[in-house]
Amino acid sequence: IILEMRLIADVGIIGYPNVGKSTLLAAVSAARPKVASYPFTTLEPVLGVVEVAGRSFVLTEIPGLVDGAHRGRGLGHDFLRHIVRTRMLIHLIDGALADPVGGMERVNVELGLFEPGLAKKPQLVVVNKVDLPRVKARLPEIKAAFRQVGTSVYFISAASGEGTAGLMADTLAMLDKLAAEVPTGLGVPEK
Repeated sequence: IILEMRLIADVGIIGYPNVGKSTLLAAVSAARPKVASYPFTTLEPVLGVVEVAGRSFVLTEIPGLVDGAHRGRGLGHDFLRHIVRTRMLIHLIDGALADPVGGMERVNVELGLFEPGLAKKPQLVVVNKVDLPRVKARLPEIKAAFRQVGTSVYFISAASGEGTAGLMADTLAMLDKLAAEVPTGLGVPEK
């Protein structure tokens, strides 16, 4: 018999390798994940507790996804199965990517190819590294690109902490909304 805990965290941080997932987790919690500038620094989820206005939730960094993850590329199956075990996602995107919208869409395709329900999991889309001059210079272009596909986006710098408090407050609000939408019991059928 193999038992697997289905929920490891309230929120999972997903994205390509090196988008700043470990840095964000370290910035908003007491977790101390390994942070380095090479792919697959994180090989298993790292958990942290985030406190917002006297309340808390568990945030986990999911190791980086790559194109082909649904076929097992880059340890894809191991990484994708952890995403199933969260209530919602923070989809972190590197603002220095040539095509941030395309990056977001490719990761979402990988989620859907692995398990169709994953692509529908609630997520907050976040562009990171806005502290970098090359990203700062492209912000109007990036905002317009996401607006064109109808996606609301947060802009943060996990390294400097810019925008992270607001993101965590909105994450908690979304968790509250999700909790309100989930039926609390089986209910009694009416006769």
